[in-house]
Amino acid sequence: MRFILLGPPGAGKGTQAAVIKDKYSIAHVSTGDILRENVKKGTSLGQEAKSFMDSGKLVPDQLIIAMVRDRLKDMDCAKGFLLDGFPRTVSQAEALDHLISNLGVNLDAVILLDVPDDVVIERLSGRRICRRCGTIFHVNFNPSADGSLCDRCGGEIYQRDDDREEVIRNRLKVYYEQTSPLIEYYEKKSLLKKVDASESSDTVLTMIESLVSR
Repeated sequence: MRFILLGPPGAGKGTQAAVIKDKYSIAHVSTGDILRENVKKGTSLGQEAKSFMDSGKLVPDQLIIAMVRDRLKDMDCAKGFLLDGFPRTVSQAEALDHLISNLGVNLDAVILLDVPDDVVIERLSGRRICRRCGTIFHVNFNPSADGSLCDRCGGEIYQRDDDREEVIRNRLKVYYEQTSPLIEYYEKKSLLKKVDASESSDTVLTMIESLVSR
């Protein structure tokens, strides 16, 4: 089982990836996690990436691709893997094709978690987080009893800047400009499979499982 989870912010990629990883004992390969791990360990790639991050610049594709290459060589990827957050652009997808070809493996599918913009905005803009313990609430789906204090520890709950509507709309704009071209790219390779991610998490998981197990 080797596949990519593709979709806009708020589609539920991280939620589904965590469940699939545990259920099928395959590696969850997240570029964010890889980047943080390399920086934490002080690897040569991590040190180079940190120099870009510290100066407020984007980490170049070649560094991200090198980190993904090293990650896919780890033992836990032998049983299979799911890629989350990579590739983000067609050029990254082309690099990934070359990378996995050199590793002697193939992608089974690219799962597009398809969700309307208004659902993404409702999901993310309604999210609230406790400053003290990090518990996540939602003003519509999982509100705190008080509305401003955490049910678990009594800490203040707040809205992250990333979860403000204007920021979410900008993130969606970047997604459509940079990442959505991957839909056509993988359709041409007959790898793309769409899932209605506006459904419940359990329903979405069932649909993903039915697609990748064929």
